[in-house]
Amino acid sequence: MSDECYEKLAEVLDTLPNGFPRTDSGVEIRLLKKIFTPAQAELFCRLRLTFETVEEIAARNGMPVEGLKGALMGMAVSGQVFTIKPGGIRRFRMLPWVFGIYEFQLDRMDREFAELNEEYWPYLSKQFFSDTPQLMQTLAVEETVPSHQEALPYEKVSAIIEKGRSFMVNECICKKEQGLLGKPCDRPVHVCLGISLEPGVFEKTPSARILTKEEACALLKMTEDAGLVHLTGNVQTGHYYICNCCKCCCGVLRSINEFGVPASRAINSHHYAVIDADLCTGCGICADSRCQVGAVSDEGETFAVIRERCIGCGLCVTACPAEAIRLVRKERQEIDVPPLAEDTWFDERGRRRGVDFSPYR
Repeated sequence: MSDECYEKLAEVLDTLPNGFPRTDSGVEIRLLKKIFTPAQAELFCRLRLTFETVEEIAARNGMPVEGLKGALMGMAVSGQVFTIKPGGIRRFRMLPWVFGIYEFQLDRMDREFAELNEEYWPYLSKQFFSDTPQLMQTLAVEETVPSHQEALPYEKVSAIIEKGRSFMVNECICKKEQGLLGKPCDRPVHVCLGISLEPGVFEKTPSARILTKEEACALLKMTEDAGLVHLTGNVQTGHYYICNCCKCCCGVLRSINEFGVPASRAINSHHYAVIDADLCTGCGICADSRCQVGAVSDEGETFAVIRERCIGCGLCVTACPAEAIRLVRKERQEIDVPPLAEDTWFDERGRRRGVDFSPYR
């Protein structure tokens, strides 16, 4: 069978702002074959990053409407496209590889998929973290942010949760992948929180557990206690997920720890931690079990924060028995203000990558 449709799909995905780099081995094509049939690959390339109705997609592409909705719904169920139904009108759009197609493969992840993605990740990581704006931003544990350094709404877990009308939790696909590769995580795995402004959105989502707002807050508190980092989209509005991440599984954190990606390139953060050497008792809790990016160094009798590695999550602050650690807000000139929304993120990322994705807007 010809790979032409998959080569075209790979080209389209790499034209999108998020990127999808090519490799000499062709592992990316094998990944796409694992997820898409040839017909699905061809249809995907006819979509856009903006939502359209079935009728609009058909008219723009000169395609018959008959059968198109069923094909698109099948792709939505398979995590290849995204669909919403505002006001009762069904709309569809294409997804980038990350955050997008990969994360929506939870129900289809098997050992082969895990091995392929593990082979591909170093290539994707090198390209993905060479440009900004970053995909994600840190949400610091709120109790660690001093009142005189009040976080902006898009930096606060509570503000994002308060806007939500629907909540769900899923198993983390990064943790599932590592488990299939024989490296299971010793921290909670059902920690990926989905959020929607529309009520009832997640009721038909496979494998998801529906949560109330109170349960969502309790989940996030549990993940803080477990030493997981809150990460969300690097935008000011329209947040639809909060990931709760560990150093052994999360692709973003692993890029810092294993591939040497600078922390400021991998994650947008607004704070950094400082350890008071006079108060530090040298217990090492912050370094051993709380910091997920190796940002705490052993200075002999005390510990210190390596500022350029710190992502300002606040996990070390909450666990310090001597109360020797505090979060400090970065100076204004050091802070990367996130794009307003996902579409402005796409525009800025595309401009910086130098890709013309106008056919897919």
